[in-house]
Amino acid sequence: MTDTTATTTPRVPPRPTDDWTAEVDEAFAVLRSHAPGGAAPASTERPKANILGIYAWHPDFIKGWMPFSNHLRRSTLSDRVREIAILRTTWLGYGEYEWAQHVWMSKASGALTEAEIAALSEGPDASLWSAPDAALVRAVDEMVTGDRLASDETWAALEAQFDRQQLIDFVFTIGTYDMHCVAFRNLGLELEDGMAGFPADHRPPAGS
Repeated sequence: MTDTTATTTPRVPPRPTDDWTAEVDEAFAVLRSHAPGGAAPASTERPKANILGIYAWHPDFIKGWMPFSNHLRRSTLSDRVREIAILRTTWLGYGEYEWAQHVWMSKASGALTEAEIAALSEGPDASLWSAPDAALVRAVDEMVTGDRLASDETWAALEAQFDRQQLIDFVFTIGTYDMHCVAFRNLGLELEDGMAGFPADHRPPAGS
């Protein structure tokens, strides 16, 4: 039996910011679309997030990835729907870093309440959810577990809420953060100081 609950050290550690090259700085200039007023971070203010430190090893990846990532952040979905999709996906996929980051973001932006975040750890049957909200959460569950296909009934409930562009954005948001769970668990992305991760009893099962 092999314990797969966590890695003891990062498999790909964040690249130290003083080791970043001009090519890395140029690649990260796309982050200007995330910053208030469109201001790109200066080279002397390199972001120190562990996730970006991993990206920093691969400037070409940054250039290809960040425009899509920015689209998901500013897609046709409301902030609330996007965060519901991300948090339920990362809870199910044990994506602790993204969970922690988006719990903080959801609270800071007012997209979700504490009670709603807690209900996302319960699932679609939590008593808090309205029928439309429960359908969103159930769709995530169906898309990332089992045969990974939303049922016709669940899809009909999504169609009642979303137009086709929103359906596409919703599905790709779930798929992207499911991929994040796989990628960052395997790369060994670690929480930063001060980030509140999963409760102690929410850990991936050991594999054989």
